[in-house]
Amino acid sequence: MRDVAHTRLSILDLAPVSVGQSVSEALRNTLALAEYADRWGYHRYWLAEHHNMDGVAASATAVLIGQVAALTRRIRVGAGGVMLPNHTPQTVAEQFGTLEILYPGRIDLGLGRSPGGDYATMEALRVDMIKASREFPERVRDLLQCLTRRSGPAFSAPPGEGANVPVWLLGSSLVSARLAAELGLPYAFAAQFAPARLQEALALYRERFQPSDYQPRPRVIVAAPVVAADTDEQARHLARSMYRRTLDWARGESGQLKPPSTELDWSDTERAVVEEHYVEAIIGGPDTVRTGLQDLLIRTEANELLIHTDTYDFKDRLRSYEIVSQIKS
Repeated sequence: MRDVAHTRLSILDLAPVSVGQSVSEALRNTLALAEYADRWGYHRYWLAEHHNMDGVAASATAVLIGQVAALTRRIRVGAGGVMLPNHTPQTVAEQFGTLEILYPGRIDLGLGRSPGGDYATMEALRVDMIKASREFPERVRDLLQCLTRRSGPAFSAPPGEGANVPVWLLGSSLVSARLAAELGLPYAFAAQFAPARLQEALALYRERFQPSDYQPRPRVIVAAPVVAADTDEQARHLARSMYRRTLDWARGESGQLKPPSTELDWSDTERAVVEEHYVEAIIGGPDTVRTGLQDLLIRTEANELLIHTDTYDFKDRLRSYEIVSQIKS
């Protein structure tokens, strides 16, 4: 039986912005958290590309990854992920090849097939999502060729070519699970915001996986929301901020994190939507979180868990990650 105490735990960070906080402060918090994560023994620190969201500061993903890698010594750093419709495969190969040269053996590249934002994002970035979805498998293959030079594409992408950057496919549905299996790539499921098809996607990926030079056997990361505190009651209170943000997003309002004291004035329908969003959330004191992580690990048979924590106050976020890190000690 898999044991959470002997399972790699990693962090997914969106550089959240709280009400009354500047983007500069949010980014400084990301750098500070990364240094603590390195010290606490987390395996990876992934940053996710998002756009046109006032509550999220992780837009220039490759830039942030470089800053985090420069401040840390041991932890792997990467994208969870880069939204490939927004970039050419060649550009991504050059960026992450450069990062790999600067921080050898510590860089990861996770790929998503959404634009990382809304319709306005697609307009601003000139993304045709119908075309992008259709071309996504080809773009992933082109990127792999740029990084490995196995097929000798005409485009030469130094310093990207030949870079030993592990590539993960990210997803919240069956599409990326199917492609990851076909290409023999490791797969990360985004249960932190779209948990509905978690088990179905993992089963499909494992059933159809084709061994490759990239990955000889299926390898899975499951991302999940976690809010840990010294007591169950305190953790449930802190989690109100992330519930409030999801409710605000659903209403088309600001996604900046609000204090947990803010009333959740939701309708029954809105409450159901938010609760479905967080069906895999693990919220509680140390014992409750340990049990929740163990249960998630058993149900998914994941090789690794990717923890995503958002609280209004940065010190509560730090404490949550510290508590989770102590589960392994």
